[in-house]
Amino acid sequence: MLRLVLFGAMEAWGIGGASVLPRSRKARALLAILAMAPGQPLPRAGLAALLWSGRGEEQRRGSLRQTLHELQDVLAPLGPPLLITTRDTVALRSDVVWTDAIELDRTLSPGATFLNDMGGLDPAFDHWLAEQRRRLHDPGPTAILPSAAIRGARIGVPPIHIQGSGIAPHLSHALAQEISAALARFRWLFVTDSASLAAAAQRYGTEEEAARALGVDLLLTGTLCSDDNRLRFSFRLTDLRETGSTVWAERLERDAADMPGLRDEIASAIVARLDPEILRIETHRAGSGMATSPSCYDLLLRAIVAIHRIDRDSFLAAGIWLREAMALEPNCAAAHAWYAYWHIFLIGQGWADDSPPLIAEAGFHASLAVALDPLDAHALTVAGHVRAFLHHEVEDAAALHDRALALNPNLAMAWVFSGLTQSYLGRHEDALRRLDRYASLAPFHPHAFYFDAARAVPLLYRRRHEEAVEVGRMVTAMRPGFSYPYKTYLAALGHLGMQEEAAEVRAKLRAIEPDFCIEKALRRTPAQRPEDTAHYIEGLRRAGLT
Repeated sequence: MLRLVLFGAMEAWGIGGASVLPRSRKARALLAILAMAPGQPLPRAGLAALLWSGRGEEQRRGSLRQTLHELQDVLAPLGPPLLITTRDTVALRSDVVWTDAIELDRTLSPGATFLNDMGGLDPAFDHWLAEQRRRLHDPGPTAILPSAAIRGARIGVPPIHIQGSGIAPHLSHALAQEISAALARFRWLFVTDSASLAAAAQRYGTEEEAARALGVDLLLTGTLCSDDNRLRFSFRLTDLRETGSTVWAERLERDAADMPGLRDEIASAIVARLDPEILRIETHRAGSGMATSPSCYDLLLRAIVAIHRIDRDSFLAAGIWLREAMALEPNCAAAHAWYAYWHIFLIGQGWADDSPPLIAEAGFHASLAVALDPLDAHALTVAGHVRAFLHHEVEDAAALHDRALALNPNLAMAWVFSGLTQSYLGRHEDALRRLDRYASLAPFHPHAFYFDAARAVPLLYRRRHEEAVEVGRMVTAMRPGFSYPYKTYLAALGHLGMQEEAAEVRAKLRAIEPDFCIEKALRRTPAQRPEDTAHYIEGLRRAGLT
């Protein structure tokens, strides 16, 4: 009843040769996604996230409904409904559809390009499209592209295994798609399409073999069990490059009554923990040895490790690697974003003067990163922190952070930097709520020493000095060479009259940043309310700073 041509420009033909190609590109893309998983119920949430990744959840659902109506209308003349729809899923009937990319497989000519007119539709769809093209070009396990040619870790999430009764079968695919869509918001990750992985598993026998055949580096598998009105989730991350070793595991438990909306909650909890864990794994691999001709990605990872050591020599080497990364790939948004981030530490540590040219350089690279990839939440939140911390353009910074969180609500860094910005604006309770959100999303983040230090700012301004001191003690114990937390720590000690501890903290701060003084503190603070600035400076004076 329906013949689809997906290699080259997309075509759709009905019985008798009548074209039934949808008019809108989004409807065409939706039809193509469904055709590449024939007969499989795909979750509406996952489909919406692939085609409208930059919109809110309600907007995505509404856009999907409209596009489905368009698709149903254009296919209606073919006879019985070809789309099988439920409240949560959509499927394309496999028994009455012929698709060249499914039926012809390897016999296609080398010059044929899968959906060559569909690029640039949406960043998440572009990821899906790139994965399909790679898989169709080299479907066998012996024809995988070298990892050096692929930017970012490649991660796959097969359908979740369900054990026990009372759980809707579609939740298996739906949860995997939800997690995949959430992971795809982290621009440095390359996420393999869940439906493609499931289809490959039938061909190769096991999920692990299928993942290897598709060139996946990291495989996230999950199990859902129900027992006594409780839902128990267990997830395991396997590094397929390390002979299939388990590198991370997580267990979550929820009440079965919370089933509505549970997919979003579980996906958020898992993804927010996975991002820093995968970053840790990848940076460890990069740090264990540098290739003779390192890629932009290799250089980025090595620089990230060096930045967060807070060691001057390593830190300066990180700047060299970032400049080399930008030279290799001038249009790489991540390289420019990390270079702008590097400037924050360079100036914040006192390793360079906060001169206008240096601050302008940080702003240039932060803005360029956003221009190169406006949908990169990491680039947006780094740009926001540069605006707030270095340029003191705090209102503009708040808008950038909110945009970052709209694009990726599971990005821990965005919650931290947006929290700091809210405190600079005098909205300290909102700041603490945002910092609480970071702590719940990523309780064991590898850069916790940096992120946790932010909490002392609203605590100090709220006159919760004892708590600010506790934060200072904890963070400086984790990274004694990090100068920033000593400043709020010292101010809080001054207000508490704890002169002996203040003298010790002042000495440690001056060992890192010898020229830190009241005048420099005044020049550096982004606080917008005079009363907040006055409270900070008065605390430093009482602590013995001149």
